[in-house]
Amino acid sequence: MKSLFHLAFNVTDLDTARRFYGDVMGCREGRSTDTWVDFDFFNHQISLHLGTPFKTERTGHVGDHLVPMPHLGVILERPDWQALADRLQAAGTEFVLPPQLRFAGQPGEQWTMFFCDPFGNPIEVKGFESLDTVYQA
Repeated sequence: MKSLFHLAFNVTDLDTARRFYGDVMGCREGRSTDTWVDFDFFNHQISLHLGTPFKTERTGHVGDHLVPMPHLGVILERPDWQALADRLQAAGTEFVLPPQLRFAGQPGEQWTMFFCDPFGNPIEVKGFESLDTVYQA
């Protein structure tokens, strides 16, 4: 079965959303109206609608850190993850959890980072050497 994941959530300004998701994150813009805009979020669809962003709380445990829940995310291959981390750092992104390696030398070794979009919507991006190892125990 072939499929795409879709998530719709709220932002308070579409131009700011276009700058962040398009320019900083590198996502291609899709269709839009005066009240929403779609983006190709790493081969999945996100739809950003004008409204109040969802409420989050830092209740998710990642090592010794508490990260926002709920959050959206994506898993990239390591070179793409690093390129995105570099773009986010160059843009002055404030990280909830800065880019770092977790589980070094273990099954599930991954690079991770947490940050929020300009509206407070939390995003996690993981990087794996190979996407074939994402579910290895």
